[in-house]
Amino acid sequence: MDKTMIEKIKANPKYQELIQKRSSFALKLTITMLVMYYAFILTIAFDKELLGASLSGGVTTVGIPVGVIIILVSFVLTGIYTNRANTEFDDLTKAIKKDVAKGDK
Repeated sequence: MDKTMIEKIKANPKYQELIQKRSSFALKLTITMLVMYYAFILTIAFDKELLGASLSGGVTTVGIPVGVIIILVSFVLTGIYTNRANTEFDDLTKAIKKDVAKGDK
């Protein structure tokens, strides 16, 4: 790919839209995951009794299902991103390729 092609892609308004939407969405998902994870870690650090409390008088503590939920949420967030990438972001990418190819002819 030559420099003129790269410049055409960068100048395309749909490319700018793709970059903005993808970055914004990824940042929102990242912040969501980081807030959950660090809240969990800070709770472990400063309130051990809360997550260390037994669920039903047995061996399993409150921290175990909370940790599992955090892991499951990370899978869900990955799925959400993948779904959006495979629909909206791929559609924008195809439109950009089409626009650039049209400009070459």
